[in-house]
Amino acid sequence: MSEPKVSRLRGVALCAPKMSETKDFYTEVWGLTPVAEEAGTVYFRGTAPEHHILSIHDADHRGIQYINLAAQDRAAMQALFDKVKDTGVKIAAAPRDLDTPGGGVGFDIVDPDNRLLRVAAEVEQHHEFADRPDAPRKITHCVLNTPQLETALDFYQSTLGFQISDWSENQMVFIRCNVDHHSIAFNRADHASLNHIAFEMPSIDAQMKGIGRMKRHGRDVGWGVGRHGPGNNTFSYFTDPSDFVIEYTAEVERIDPATHEPRVWKRTPELMDRWGTAGPPPPGFRKYMAGEPDPGYQG
Repeated sequence: MSEPKVSRLRGVALCAPKMSETKDFYTEVWGLTPVAEEAGTVYFRGTAPEHHILSIHDADHRGIQYINLAAQDRAAMQALFDKVKDTGVKIAAAPRDLDTPGGGVGFDIVDPDNRLLRVAAEVEQHHEFADRPDAPRKITHCVLNTPQLETALDFYQSTLGFQISDWSENQMVFIRCNVDHHSIAFNRADHASLNHIAFEMPSIDAQMKGIGRMKRHGRDVGWGVGRHGPGNNTFSYFTDPSDFVIEYTAEVERIDPATHEPRVWKRTPELMDRWGTAGPPPPGFRKYMAGEPDPGYQG
């Protein structure tokens, strides 16, 4: 029997001020569809089957409410919980029926940076999905700032079954839980916070149309357009009304686990942006990517 592990990144739940403005932005400008709304929380879907990929929770601070992960099925979810419960990992909630839209079953644990992680299975999926020519399919990855990269990396590998895809020198590590080059990346930093969330577009043409829509709404690209070295994905970064960094991306590398060997990429301009069109992130934009220190789970 294979070792139980996470199977994909379902999405991210964010604590954000400016709820009304942020809801309108993701609906009218970014290209998501509201799928459910509760008191103080809005849930959004992309064009892929996932019930929701982003939720915004009304708050007076910015931060991660929880990271939404998936197990392949109920048995895999329970096997993963049985694996982690005796390892000293902080458990915030044991397996139970979830009361969030889409239902399903899942458990919550806390990572070394005090981030809440939810591992779920049997969440309702959409069946009438189809790509739109300028809208995101899914959240393909999130990048997390961490002051303890090695500790965080070991936790996600040993506890959740992630594998290393590549390094960006000793500054970043890209990890995967399926064939996508990375579902999570860690960036070495002074404090824990969200660096950015990447939304996968169905093509470069769709990405450019999304950029065009952003420009029509008065929102210019903060960094991009370019193509990264690690992951080989195209990129264009923006900020939302709560100053979270969000990315349109396309053509994310798919990994063959039988042949892939992790590589250490040099942090040179021609490898951070292989096209040479974007250059390095502007200093002002790096401040957004650094984020505010996130206290994380408060339970």
